Amino acid sequence: MELKMKLAPIVLFVYNRPVHTKRTVESLLNNTLSSQSILYIFSDAQKREEDKSKVEEVRKYIHSIEGFKEIHLIERKKNLGLAKSIISGVTEVIDKYDTVIVLEDDLVTSPKFLTYMNYLFNEYDNQKNIFSITGYNHPKSLMKISDNYPYDVYFNPRACSWSWGTWKDRWDKVDWEVTDLKNFIQNKDLQKKFNYSGEDKSEMLMKQMRGEIDSWAIRWDYTHFKNDSFCVYPVKSYVDNIGNDSTGVHCGKNTRFNQLNLNLLETPKVPPKIEINHEIMSDFRKVYKENIFKKIIYGVIKDTSFYKYYRKIRYQK
Repeated sequence: MELKMKLAPIVLFVYNRPVHTKRTVESLLNNTLSSQSILYIFSDAQKREEDKSKVEEVRKYIHSIEGFKEIHLIERKKNLGLAKSIISGVTEVIDKYDTVIVLEDDLVTSPKFLTYMNYLFNEYDNQKNIFSITGYNHPKSLMKISDNYPYDVYFNPRACSWSWGTWKDRWDKVDWEVTDLKNFIQNKDLQKKFNYSGEDKSEMLMKQMRGEIDSWAIRWDYTHFKNDSFCVYPVKSYVDNIGNDSTGVHCGKNTRFNQLNLNLLETPKVPPKIEINHEIMSDFRKVYKENIFKKIIYGVIKDTSFYKYYRKIRYQK
């Protein structure tokens, strides 16, 4: 397939999972465009002494990789953590190439993943309300899209971190400090609108800003929201997340997101208009619907004077 633009470089973030990393790289090497693509690998240093041997094993492996047009290895001397590592790494590469395809070390891709991503970069390059592209979508066991839906992608206000790509001019719009947080906290209508693509989002953003989690992704997602923009999702996934096996730093053991028979479509049929399909989004939101018991408990906690005082002093700046 002939593309009108240069292929986006691949940026892969690895840490201490050699088996997962190898599977991720091998799947990329099976991609049609791998030999024409530039690969950057950012290896974070160990956070704990017990991680050191696994980090070294990963680094030994990545030095053996061949098969891409170019390979650039960046081995951090100090541990940055996931958020800082991704923010700094993506920024470094996107400043040189204007587009990036980003993966972490637990994502197995379809042989047509790179073709699909670069095709959509070409398709939406001048559509400034498309902020990102992902190769992942939930399996049918979690989310069913009608067979009558005539396209191969859909538009979603929620950004996806399980494989994604973006442009420099979109990435540059992120306010990593979330300087309008105070206004957001005080505006329930804004929170409700932000939560259209998942009930978890507003609280996740607040947890990030309270320092309770280490997430670049929720701030990237908030950037989509502030700019009334979308992420392009495939109807059928090009990516399988193999990391929900309790080996990751930020995830436990869970098989509900596992994929079978990854997408092999090179040129997806796209909708003529960039707009939300509310039927699809209704089913998508169910994946992130909070348990009623959790809602009750959280509601009780929120009503306590201690919680209100904590929120007041935490966000008064």
